[in-house]
Amino acid sequence: MELQQIRRLVTEAFDTTYYTTYFDREKSVLRIERKKDRTGVDLGLNPLVAKAKRRGVIAVEETIEYIKAVLEQTEPVSLIGHEQQVFPVIRAKSFADETKDGKKIISTPHTGETKIMYALDLGATYRLIDEELLNQAGWSTEHLSEAARFNLKTLEAPFKMDEVAGNIFYFLSTGDGYEASRVLNKQLLSDYAEKMTGEFAVGIPHQDVLIFADIRNDAGYDVLQQLMFDFFTNGRVPVTALPFMYEEGKLEPVFVLAKNKHPKS
Repeated sequence: MELQQIRRLVTEAFDTTYYTTYFDREKSVLRIERKKDRTGVDLGLNPLVAKAKRRGVIAVEETIEYIKAVLEQTEPVSLIGHEQQVFPVIRAKSFADETKDGKKIISTPHTGETKIMYALDLGATYRLIDEELLNQAGWSTEHLSEAARFNLKTLEAPFKMDEVAGNIFYFLSTGDGYEASRVLNKQLLSDYAEKMTGEFAVGIPHQDVLIFADIRNDAGYDVLQQLMFDFFTNGRVPVTALPFMYEEGKLEPVFVLAKNKHPKS
């Protein structure tokens, strides 16, 4: 699929009675706005073209569905009375710390490659929690983090297992948007660490998948490298193409090159 074809598909999906679209040719960015308040989403078309070439029209349809879920959320949101709907989300360390209108998004450190942000679950989508929302509820960042991690523990983790070249890979993709977040569940990591007979590798290529790997031979590193690249380039919200090694309760990012692994300095 070519850029103009994708641009047309996205544009036609939004009723002109309620939405306006603007196309920045120089940056290849399509903006979709609600007419009534000019709330909008900026969509980079070049990454979507790349995904569509690999996955077909389904990649475009998923993007349209996500944008509609965001823009159809018109009711004001509040943390008050919704403590059980707060969850952590993993983001790349380079992910923006402010919203388009200048509100600071709450985040806490995670690894050298990632950070933790917090989301208020709204059903079909969620809202990243900013300082304004936090202050309106009278919550501290510590209270937000504790509530989010507690709620995370209530989510099931039905991994699917696959064996490749003598190595065991576990994949979590439930569709709830918090798959990568489960890497913060210390008990889950501890339980899987006990299953490993080789090295325990963890992958967070994008927000909608979590990979655990029992690396038992050199071929496992090659497979892991390819998996991380494939998932990272196909993810709606990419996190990191670098895998982590889990040792003594800590995640250490590593470069995986051919049949060797090199700790990231």
